[in-house]
Amino acid sequence: MNLANKCTMFRVLLVPIFVVFLAINSFWTNIIALVIFIIASITDYFDGIIARKYNLVTTFGIFLDPLADKLLVTSAFISFVWEYSLNIPAWMVICIIAREFIITGLRSIANSQNIVIPANIFGKIKTTSQMFTIITILVILIINSALARFYFLTPYDLLEDVKQQWLGMFLIYAPYWLMFITTMFTLYSGFTYMVEYKKIFSDKTIKK
Repeated sequence: MNLANKCTMFRVLLVPIFVVFLAINSFWTNIIALVIFIIASITDYFDGIIARKYNLVTTFGIFLDPLADKLLVTSAFISFVWEYSLNIPAWMVICIIAREFIITGLRSIANSQNIVIPANIFGKIKTTSQMFTIITILVILIINSALARFYFLTPYDLLEDVKQQWLGMFLIYAPYWLMFITTMFTLYSGFTYMVEYKKIFSDKTIKK
């Protein structure tokens, strides 16, 4: 296994560790979960650079790299639904996961026809919005757990103080709206792929 694929495999192995620390949902475990997510994101950046620079692109890497990305992102979103304080509805996560399944299927069909589907601008915006949303929500979880651990407060308690109302409203409402915006970006990016590559779908029987 080359260095690029080792980085990708390392990212896959980080996913269950990330989920466990996030599920505990305490001040320190949330910090660790954030650090793990950032480390995993960094490996995603560097494994691609290493693979291209040293000509280490393999079929195993082509398969594993996007799978590792999807495992990391979807595990974060699913974990957020479990945390009731975030008020994130399951339908948003279902839409995001459904989009990933559909576009993965689209790419599989395209590959069978020797067509490569590169990431378009909307796909890149989708990825950026997902990463920003996950990191921001992890920071919000850290703040929430810090309030509970050190001040015995919840975000709703902050609403009673005029000077701290803005922070309370941010902690309460930001996760929902960040997820909503990310879900819309994700669905729209999937729609653009489907429209752009609709010609690869056909009712014709594939000859063997």
